[in-house]
Amino acid sequence: MSSAPVERDDAIRAEAVIETHGLSKSFGHAVALRDLDLTLARGEVFGYLGPNGAGKTTTLRLLMGLLRPTRGSARVCGYDVWHESTSVRRHVGFLPGEPALYPTLTGLQHVDYLSHLRGADPYPRALVLAERLDLDLDTPSRDLSKGNRQKLAVVLALMPQTRVLVLDEPTSGLDPLAQQELHTLMREHVDGGGTVLLSSHVLGEVQRVADRVGLLRKGRLVAVDRLDALRARSLHHVHATFDAPVPVAAFAGIDGVRELSVVDHTLTCAAPEASLDRIVKALGQFPLRDLTCTEAELEETFLAYYGRGEDDAA
Repeated sequence: MSSAPVERDDAIRAEAVIETHGLSKSFGHAVALRDLDLTLARGEVFGYLGPNGAGKTTTLRLLMGLLRPTRGSARVCGYDVWHESTSVRRHVGFLPGEPALYPTLTGLQHVDYLSHLRGADPYPRALVLAERLDLDLDTPSRDLSKGNRQKLAVVLALMPQTRVLVLDEPTSGLDPLAQQELHTLMREHVDGGGTVLLSSHVLGEVQRVADRVGLLRKGRLVAVDRLDALRARSLHHVHATFDAPVPVAAFAGIDGVRELSVVDHTLTCAAPEASLDRIVKALGQFPLRDLTCTEAELEETFLAYYGRGEDDAA
């Protein structure tokens, strides 16, 4: 079984915007994050995947200087996230998983207040974002629906036009059209040379927008890969039924085939896309009654190639 990877891509490291080394966080005896080594480059969307409780939010709070690391270090835009957290925040637009809004303030008042704290012009960028997300900025936040409160939080995170966006479950509560518009805004940010760290447990969302993806399980990063490379070898589930029994030997020698089972008239297996041609040709040797082939989810493909950590965090 493989452990959490250490990236050695010199091109990525040369343009590092976010960089962590052995970053760890414990709460008493509970390990929330263990030995995170990760580098994010300028001009990419990095999808940070994992189930709820895996340590994603802990990572983002460490990067924003809201938590002090138990050990290890992290830098954002060259600044130490704990000792230079004020400088980090000048360069980051942060959307927390549970945004805190002032209930009596309208959207415009939120914009004005946060812009004042940053010493920036409060309106033009925020008004554009609100229009694109179909958000009314004249309503107090306590009177907004959950989806519109999330839209306001998105506007507040994106309006400073920072170098880095750190987004924790950003589409939570958003309708499909708003989700699509937010994905477009992320790509525009990256096309302009920015970087996005997108934390999510929704595989489909990450697949739509990310350039690279990392999988976090129980506080440990178990895999990092480019999305296009992962798609090229994504697993497919094959299920075939025949009119007569077939020998397992006809399929056992095909490269990349996993979980092969041939029981009487039925074959099941998992295989990468590159192996499907040979599988289909092997199937053609026998009288075929039924065939289905479905692509596995991203997480399953990840774990099939990188394995499950033997020493996951508690």
